[in-house]
Amino acid sequence: MIEYIVKNYKNPKTKIKELFKELDKFFHLENITLVDKVEYNYFQDYIQILDSKTITLLNVYYKTILKNKDKYNFLEKYIIKKDLPTNNLMIDLFAGCGGLSLGLNKAGFNSIFVNEIEPIYGETYFFNHSLPIENYFIGDINELIKNKENLLSSYKNVDIVCGGPPCQGFSMANRQRVIDDPRNNLYKSYLEVLKYIQPKFFIMENVKGMLKKAPEILEDFKSYLGEEYNFSYYVFNAKDFGVPQNRERFILIGNKIGIDSNKVIEEIKEKSSEDFISLKDAIYDLPVLKPKNVKNNNDIENSDYGFTFRKNESLYKSEFLDKLNSSIISNYIFNHKNRYNNERDIEIFSRLPQGANSLHDSIKDIMPYASRNHMFKDKYFKLDETKVSKTMTSHMKFDCNMYIHPNQARGLSPREAARIQTFPDDYFFKGSQNHWYAQIGNAVPVILAEAIGKTIKKYI
Repeated sequence: MIEYIVKNYKNPKTKIKELFKELDKFFHLENITLVDKVEYNYFQDYIQILDSKTITLLNVYYKTILKNKDKYNFLEKYIIKKDLPTNNLMIDLFAGCGGLSLGLNKAGFNSIFVNEIEPIYGETYFFNHSLPIENYFIGDINELIKNKENLLSSYKNVDIVCGGPPCQGFSMANRQRVIDDPRNNLYKSYLEVLKYIQPKFFIMENVKGMLKKAPEILEDFKSYLGEEYNFSYYVFNAKDFGVPQNRERFILIGNKIGIDSNKVIEEIKEKSSEDFISLKDAIYDLPVLKPKNVKNNNDIENSDYGFTFRKNESLYKSEFLDKLNSSIISNYIFNHKNRYNNERDIEIFSRLPQGANSLHDSIKDIMPYASRNHMFKDKYFKLDETKVSKTMTSHMKFDCNMYIHPNQARGLSPREAARIQTFPDDYFFKGSQNHWYAQIGNAVPVILAEAIGKTIKKYI
């Protein structure tokens, strides 16, 4: 992880201190003692960037990892990544924490190049994948395009390019073309990369509302890519593929290998699952957490409020968890930790019945926004265990009042949200707790991405 931190953070010493704290938690969990002495300097190349004290501690932690990694496989993720794929190659733009990539990986594609502007999101991706640091560009995609001859020329004609470019200027009421809105330069940049790379297939993922702009979007793609490509699109709902979430996403697929993209879309539809996965199916084996009413102390970790990582003591098995985890049982539960809520919110969480929102009579006397109920009807919402979850969003980084646990007086934990987004249990989200929520809320459900990838893989 050190090479990622030094390369991508403006203040690497602060991030390294956070890394030490993170490792201390794991070492404490497994009763691992730091080594006393390190004779070799593993980090001498960073002597101009880091002070001698930090270098010394880095060597101690690194040597401790090396000593224990064979017994605790999780520690290997902190070691330099070296695996470079040679077939079924994929480029991921606007990669986030890696939900779309992970689903495509499970379908048989291999990431060869990753672009993400947020270092924290990229750190999660880097930690959970084995791609070398040289194959990441953490920064603005427009800077990537300016240096495309140096950074992208080796990846021309890869099998697939995927990504969901943010369209800040998109609006169904906006009469301006998507591509002409200056706020949508990232959409243009996605097209620029496709034009340069010329992949066999590409996937663009976006919000459902893009459907109303689909005809002009197809014109844009044809303008950039020419007649060699054909395209098709559809709004898929993740719940139809065994995802415990009502999440509709616009998916545009194109290829230049002569396959009718409409046929690809139809085959993806056929992969929809008859197995309905409820919220209860997804999260009820996770440890119970109590409401957290202790303010301004995110470092508190215990069995009441949760842990960054804890041992997995659950014996619960299901077809859903087998699919989620590829039949591998994780030794640990990551990111299952509660956040602070004031006493009023905890009371609201407790009173609301499942499926009820801010307008319910049970909280009428303490509802803080009663005079504006027409605007805040979903300010609070308790999820129904018998149904799928409502759509996960990055708003969870501010609060989880719209995602109240069905039977516990609190919002969903990041791990519960990750389950709903169908991330495997061994996927560890980096950064602060608010960062965990933001990454998860922005992600593409892994199982949906896998279904799309398996269909495309047949033609590569």
